[in-house]
Amino acid sequence: MTIDILRLRDRLPQEIADLESEARWEGHRHVARLIDEWSAGAGRFERDGERLLGAYVDDALVGIGGMTVDTAMSGALRMRRFYIRPAMRGRGIGRMLALALVDHARSFCTVVTVHAGNDGAAKFWESLGFQPHGRDGYTHLLALQRHSDDPAALHLRRCATPRSP
Repeated sequence: MTIDILRLRDRLPQEIADLESEARWEGHRHVARLIDEWSAGAGRFERDGERLLGAYVDDALVGIGGMTVDTAMSGALRMRRFYIRPAMRGRGIGRMLALALVDHARSFCTVVTVHAGNDGAAKFWESLGFQPHGRDGYTHLLALQRHSDDPAALHLRRCATPRSP
């Protein structure tokens, strides 16, 4: 099994319809919202720090995840539209996808937020180091560590600090 994490830019892959169908069957609408927002030009993951990635196994799209500017917390990025096909869960694909997005975020911010839609998602995000912190539409946040020799630390474009409760 070959897993590739690829950036999605100019268009959504045709296979997104299969992911949307599976997500809808599970009662989730966030992949449909991704398609709708992309089609309307409202959510193309084009702002500074934003990114949309696809997870492929043997050239088949099995997951998707994005990161956008978090409008509720100045300078933070937010995980969005994260979905892995049920048949592909438990194989580390979601972890690889999430860690690729977190690694990307290190160059743009010091906090990443996420809204975990259910207990299983909450456990997944917590396994990656996200801490429960519900406010402003998110349920968890991750404070990113920067290394002193990290060039991005010297040229930090944004710095996010959580608001006090």
